[in-house]
Amino acid sequence: MTRTVRARALVLGIATALTLAACGGGSDTAATPAGGKGLEKTTIKVGALPIPDPAALYIANAKGFFKAEGLTVEPVIIQGGAAALPQIKSGALDISHTNYVSTFLAASKGEKIRVVGDVYQAAPNTFNLMVPKDSPLNSVADLKGKTVLVNTLNNIGTLTVEATMKVAGLTKDDVKFVEKPFPDMANALSTGQGDAAWMTEPFITATQSQSGFRKLADTMSGQTADLPIAAWMATDEWVQKYPKTLAAFNRAIAKAQQLVASDRKEVEAVLPTYTKIDAKTASVITLGAFPTTLNATRLQRVADLMLEYKYIQSPLDVKNILVGATG
Repeated sequence: MTRTVRARALVLGIATALTLAACGGGSDTAATPAGGKGLEKTTIKVGALPIPDPAALYIANAKGFFKAEGLTVEPVIIQGGAAALPQIKSGALDISHTNYVSTFLAASKGEKIRVVGDVYQAAPNTFNLMVPKDSPLNSVADLKGKTVLVNTLNNIGTLTVEATMKVAGLTKDDVKFVEKPFPDMANALSTGQGDAAWMTEPFITATQSQSGFRKLADTMSGQTADLPIAAWMATDEWVQKYPKTLAAFNRAIAKAQQLVASDRKEVEAVLPTYTKIDAKTASVITLGAFPTTLNATRLQRVADLMLEYKYIQSPLDVKNILVGATG
């Protein structure tokens, strides 16, 4: 009887060992994380600008939402969506914060890019044209022949500035757009490297309180009011190769996005941890909206605006770019 029990135990032990061996592997392939999700890749690098838009990324890390999914997320500071595209394609980044204009423009040129989540939507005074306090510019019409700083060219910044200038009778040919990272814009304007800058928070509030900068115009009004701004992007190849990893990322981000969408204090608390803004400034900045669904109808508006301003040459159906969209 004892020999029979021992024999059965031996067989069970071997079977268990074989099962574990079959499920084994490196940390990036077929790993079984603490969350039990069986992710294809357990550590990913995610690009993000040092602005309020991607607050959910840092909250999901701080509150352990990624960890609960068996995922380790390493944020990487980027200059903009267009600048992050080569990093996404090369594999230096797995997922990145981006703006819809840069992403739709890349897709229209044949880039296999997918939008995997919504991030941010404009509100009044969240993206302004700013000038130094002693600037001679007093209206958008005064921009004719001037230099306007944007974080990257051919993006949401240049598009909304163009829409704003149209109301004043100007076109993109009336100004010179120059790239400058958001954190460097204030110094660039102060040293004569530009005449106006397309800024977002927290830089709008910081430059107003610290240097007396003035708002020349709100670029998110009229035709661009409540415009969808930012998203999470990945390559189509990455989406196909790591579906469980993407699903885990989206579940964790969704929890954090719900928090930032419903409680401003969550954004205020996390901003000083990844930007150079202090808690006092964070408490008074103007925030946009944090969408909790990826809605194709709403995002189509961006592509249609791009067609009107000739960023793309033919209509673009955004449904073909979105992953898991509604509407």
